[in-house]
Amino acid sequence: MSNILWKSLVVSPAILGAALLVSSTAIAAPSTTKGASSVETSSTAEVSQQPAVLATETKEAQVLAQVNRYSNENNTSLNQVTSVSQFSDVQPTDWAFQALQSLVERYGCIAGYPNGTFRGNRALSRYEFAAGLNACLDRVNELIATATADMVTKQDLATLQRLQEEFSAELATLRGRVDALEGRTAELEANQFSTTTKLKGEAIFAVTDAFSNETGKANRAVFQDRVRLGLETSFTGRDILTTRLAAGNATGFDLKDKNGNSIAGSQVPGNGVGTQTFEVGSTGANSVKIDKLTYEAPLGPARVYLSASGGQHSDYAAVNNPYFFDKTDGGKGALSTFASENPIYRIGGGSGIALNVPFGKPGSSFLKPSSITLGYLASNNTVANTGSNAANPAPGNGLFDGNYAALGQLNFNVGNRVALAATYVHGYHKAGSSLFDSGLDGGALVGTSQANSLGVDRVNPANTSASSSNSYGISAAIKPSDKLSLSGFVSYHDVTGFGANDDKEAWSYGVGLALPDFGKKGNVLGIFGGAQPYSLAGTTRETPYQVEGFYKYRVSENISVTPGVIWVTSPGQATNSNDAFIGTLRTTFSF
Repeated sequence: MSNILWKSLVVSPAILGAALLVSSTAIAAPSTTKGASSVETSSTAEVSQQPAVLATETKEAQVLAQVNRYSNENNTSLNQVTSVSQFSDVQPTDWAFQALQSLVERYGCIAGYPNGTFRGNRALSRYEFAAGLNACLDRVNELIATATADMVTKQDLATLQRLQEEFSAELATLRGRVDALEGRTAELEANQFSTTTKLKGEAIFAVTDAFSNETGKANRAVFQDRVRLGLETSFTGRDILTTRLAAGNATGFDLKDKNGNSIAGSQVPGNGVGTQTFEVGSTGANSVKIDKLTYEAPLGPARVYLSASGGQHSDYAAVNNPYFFDKTDGGKGALSTFASENPIYRIGGGSGIALNVPFGKPGSSFLKPSSITLGYLASNNTVANTGSNAANPAPGNGLFDGNYAALGQLNFNVGNRVALAATYVHGYHKAGSSLFDSGLDGGALVGTSQANSLGVDRVNPANTSASSSNSYGISAAIKPSDKLSLSGFVSYHDVTGFGANDDKEAWSYGVGLALPDFGKKGNVLGIFGGAQPYSLAGTTRETPYQVEGFYKYRVSENISVTPGVIWVTSPGQATNSNDAFIGTLRTTFSF
């Protein structure tokens, strides 16, 4: 037997243990390493905050990245340790402490993670074991070259032979898969769309109709659509530049009273009662436009949000309405805009800046806020004589002389099951504007016409003036289990007009219950009910309640079908208005 082979046997007892320990995982025992769980949770939280990967990865490419990670686990770029005490998550009471101590201090065959952890409680596959064994053999060669080995036993020889025989197939397969994946990865890199940009898209097909008495007689079933294509670009892996194109042909229903007269402003624009999410941002005749241009990036521990066009408060602020809220007003959440989020987030939008500053990890009580959110958005309305435009330098427009909304929000979290937000929004609204105007073309997205009409003299409605508003809201979400989610909100709005007899107040509230994975993983059954924003001024003070039920059925990873019904009572706050029912079958294609 050659001298090199003979000396290699000396360190063969280390091969098995080191291969177990230097790979990215280790076999879990009944008594796992103390503190490792918290490390894993922190790591998962950090990953979840990162933008989506920008180049499409096949399953095989992910395996290649995994193999590279395993192979580099003992690379010198990691922190080589000389004492087991250097691992922050390893304690003397751990079941494998003595074995780990021997491998570290006798053989120097262990390298920890850059953050000083070992992560000894993670699961281990045979391929991972083979990759770790291969990495440790490099260390064995170093020991042989320095001639530090001076002992050998028959047991060492048997161990080495068994390892070579048992994992020869895995090592051979691993080498073949790596070679094949390297070739496929090179081909993907040569033909990919962009190294920094990912194309995302959503197409919504919706068959919908309105029923009940005069409203049913005045409307017909329609087949409407909305299509969005987004370019999401990342320059650092943690930032994201969003450029979105949109087109659609959706129009709201004409709600009627008992006399057959249209409820004031019942069709978008003008009134948001019954407005569905796929109607938001509709271009009317499927003409294409850029409806969003935003950039998000970390700023120290905080995150900054910049909007050149199409910004919404719900883009950067926590809404606390899981399974009902869809950040893009898309086809994956509730049917209506009212059920998707607190109406306070619908006050203003367009161009501006926002900042989210964390205070620390979620605590054990609501006594300490977890983060603070601050934002300012100026209107992007381009319709002539309506609202203002932040891009227009003319008087009464621009960032600070036109319509705007400034938001401040304190966020409270208890673990990952309870979330609460207290929100304040101050807005300025030119004469003729709507309170719940998103700042974009299309008018109000929620609320009755009475709640949205600002600066209107109650004695002489022909007199209008500019107004300012102060809005206060609370939203909360509770997830008792993975199969149940409860959420709700309440908001109060105090409007001060700059003319005579034009002050008013408005209220809104709602609560929702969602059953995720109902019937099948990815499905959602949701029920939401509450009061659309309504005004306490004037003589028509009927509360416009809205109840919605929907079931999102996930056909595949990229296709979902959502049937649902929206029930609106007293639309327009009128005593002589009939209840309205809107039935929808929405199909969403996303990629």
